Amino acid sequence: MAITAAMVKELRETSGAGMMDAKKALTETNGDMEAAIDWLRTKGLAKAAKKADRVAAEGLIGVAVDAGRGVAIEINSETDFVAKNADFQSLVREITKIALQTGESIEVVKAADLNGQTVEQVLTDAIARIGENMTFRRMHVLEGETVVSYVHNAATDGMGKIGVLVALKGDAAKAQEIGKQFAMHIAATNPLSLSEATLDPALLERELQVQTAKALEENATSAKPKPEQVIHNNIIPGRMKKFLAENTLLGQSFVINPDLTVEQAAKEAGVEITGYARVAVGEGIEKKEEDFAAEVAKTLGNA
Repeated sequence: MAITAAMVKELRETSGAGMMDAKKALTETNGDMEAAIDWLRTKGLAKAAKKADRVAAEGLIGVAVDAGRGVAIEINSETDFVAKNADFQSLVREITKIALQTGESIEVVKAADLNGQTVEQVLTDAIARIGENMTFRRMHVLEGETVVSYVHNAATDGMGKIGVLVALKGDAAKAQEIGKQFAMHIAATNPLSLSEATLDPALLERELQVQTAKALEENATSAKPKPEQVIHNNIIPGRMKKFLAENTLLGQSFVINPDLTVEQAAKEAGVEITGYARVAVGEGIEKKEEDFAAEVAKTLGNA
């Protein structure tokens, strides 16, 4: 399979690996992007990739909470200039309110009434008025005894680049107080899931395969190789434990007090985290960067 400059660019952005390492990984795996990431990680040339690390788009996340129900919506625009526009921000605010009241899905919210028109029609009119394409792209609803929200990089009250919702059980006052701290933690660390139990089994299995291959390869090239049972019984389980501690919310070190895990901090406060949502502008949307693509093409041509 021919390895293109665009493929190398994507792998480089996803993995953080060097350009030629990315090209070699794709060559070794016949252009399979996920296999190439695993190949790089096995060689110690890349970190575990999160899709959100390689994508970008403009727009805003709107969040709102009322009586144990929270909502986070994403409305995209083509430029950050429009995201700072008061007209656009007013639109996000109104749609967020409707989503909190009526929304179980984007389709339901789009069909809901907003000042005598459907939300979808209001969006269409705004596109014509502001002169830029806009998309009501995502919505997360979270319910619990207490739901706390947080906006990171806030453009104005209740909206910004990252929106977080956290649901908690326990004393409402305590849940509100520490819930805000947990929400800030989630904004900063972007955990993959609440706990090991809620982590995608396929992702866990893939990580196990990578860590196994990496540990065996490192051992094979070591000056003093360890017995294989030590690798399987100690090294690999230790690395998987570290992976879970770094990537599950309850297992992570709490940013406010790193001596405690988030789970321990919740227990000390007398509350339990039952769910969360983190929504960042542009996750899953790739933004073109023509100059960088040209740089990659030039490098490949000279290789």
